[in-house]
Amino acid sequence: MSEPEAIDASLVEIFASIQGEGPEVGRATVFVRLGGCDLRCRWCDSPGTWRPTACCRIEEQAGSARFRERPNPVPIAEIVESAITLAPRSSAWISLTGGEPLLQPGAVAALARALTARGRRVYLETHGLHAEALAGCVESIELVSMDWKLASDVGYGPGIAPLPGRDFHDAHAAFLRVALRARGVYVKVVVTPSTADAEFDRMLETIAGISKTVPLVIQPVTPRGGVSAMPSAERCLALLERAEACLTDVRVIPQTHPIYGVL
Repeated sequence: MSEPEAIDASLVEIFASIQGEGPEVGRATVFVRLGGCDLRCRWCDSPGTWRPTACCRIEEQAGSARFRERPNPVPIAEIVESAITLAPRSSAWISLTGGEPLLQPGAVAALARALTARGRRVYLETHGLHAEALAGCVESIELVSMDWKLASDVGYGPGIAPLPGRDFHDAHAAFLRVALRARGVYVKVVVTPSTADAEFDRMLETIAGISKTVPLVIQPVTPRGGVSAMPSAERCLALLERAEACLTDVRVIPQTHPIYGVL
């Protein structure tokens, strides 16, 4: 077995929990949360990940809620061992998340290769804008969870130069084409009371033009941050109907982890 690459990563935390959203909801998952994000979503549940931190925390035993702190950056070999300690069963997912993990493309690629070589299932949770970074690791990813950001509720972070196309669609389309090279991919879109039909329909048209069979998860927002209410049940049903007219696999799945109070 080859040794993990001599690369470091800037982390926020590593912990064991339950996947709270998307089609793998309810699965045992170890979250490797990388620091730094170039977007600002109005509902963000982890604003502490927007900027890299001087220190990170690593859970000592799955479910213990006991953490040790250590300074950043952290060697890939240490991250791999910590994640495997928390996920001794190969059936568990190891999620590379953030922040936006693909802002550290070398670290994500090294982690994905090392974890896959150790027989672990790697799940990448990303805002789905950095196609070139994904191309460097996609063959080692079992499942890509790709957000599709709608400009009604999402903007760029301070000092971040926007990618071409203010509404993200072109960058998302390029990313999805690369993501289809992974063993699995789905698209998730968070919808709020501000979500407009025009931007939702453009997303559907773009996805359908690439692949009508890509699963789409419509996620009603969990009120937090700058969003105070969920869209109504009637609105969610209407969006589901619009999506099913274009795509073959559409589901409405809210976040579940706030219900039972886990990270």
